[in-house]
Amino acid sequence: MDEVRPGSASQPGSALKPGSASQQFENLMSPTTESGPVYLVTGCAGFIASRVAAQLLESGHRVVGVDNVNDYYDTSLKQHRLDQLQDDRFEFHRLDIEDADALGELFAKHRFACVFNLAARAGVRYSMENPHVYLTTNSLGSLNLLHHMQQTGVEKYVLASTSSLYAGQPMPFQESLPVNTPISPYAASKKGAEVMAYSHHHLYDIDVSICRYFTVYGPAGRPDMSIFRFIRWIDEGQPIQRLGEGEQSRDFTFVDDIARGTILAAKPVGYEIINLGGGGTPVSLNRLIQMLEERLKKKAIVERLPFHKADMQSTSADIGKAQSLLGWKPQVSLADGLDECVRWYQNNAPWSHEIVLP
Repeated sequence: MDEVRPGSASQPGSALKPGSASQQFENLMSPTTESGPVYLVTGCAGFIASRVAAQLLESGHRVVGVDNVNDYYDTSLKQHRLDQLQDDRFEFHRLDIEDADALGELFAKHRFACVFNLAARAGVRYSMENPHVYLTTNSLGSLNLLHHMQQTGVEKYVLASTSSLYAGQPMPFQESLPVNTPISPYAASKKGAEVMAYSHHHLYDIDVSICRYFTVYGPAGRPDMSIFRFIRWIDEGQPIQRLGEGEQSRDFTFVDDIARGTILAAKPVGYEIINLGGGGTPVSLNRLIQMLEERLKKKAIVERLPFHKADMQSTSADIGKAQSLLGWKPQVSLADGLDECVRWYQNNAPWSHEIVLP
């Protein structure tokens, strides 16, 4: 598959239209009224999407959220996030973006100013066990949304993508790198979603921002990810299941920073791929464990497991485009973010101790 190169306002085929898309972004940056624009957030019971919806609501906007609330991980955590979104300006629909007919009814009811598509099957290793659902949700689901946008005249699409596409590329990862060799079905399904978005930009002038996220963490995070699991295991005195020697490193990025960048990406850009990452020095798993030990005041018991071939050794984001195009850079340090994670875990006990780990 040939690499789609990110466009810019000055390149052929991506010139910005002066009309409604720009106006809608102006509306997004200002509080709205009851009759103002409506924003669709898919996957709104999920970790990142729930914070995108919350920030939109906190700014006075109207949000329609959809989620199928699947049981990939403990649904009580998803309900917890939905409970935080209770607002007169929030409308929730339990539906799957794979269901084209249900989406059609939703698009017939609302004229969306922007679609924030964060509904996805996530998790590199689980994608090897069940690759078909990754293709149908991440690729076909994205196509369903783009089709209904084209049918109803919705002009702006923000797609959540992943740094997993950069496997094997030189760091720090830049958006212009070719990402033609995904090493997991998860990454491959996200590549499919990206190129389908490009075809709809090219054919129908849909304005597209693709946000490639880098190891997002924060309170109420996914229980299949390392920080949630490490906090639980250290706190309860259970062995941490660490893959390899623990020197693999990640560009950890706090969830509220990611949500803020995702909303900023709703500006008219033509077609752009934008990294949203910590932008600093990647932190190793061993250092992460040490930082959590300090906060929990307990020593970790480490059980070494073989390194997984679908995992990346290290990630590091070049966030220059996000800074220049969106005026975005992360604001929350890893130290402060981990404080928030531990505080949430402790404040929500005993329920947080009972969340089932996948």
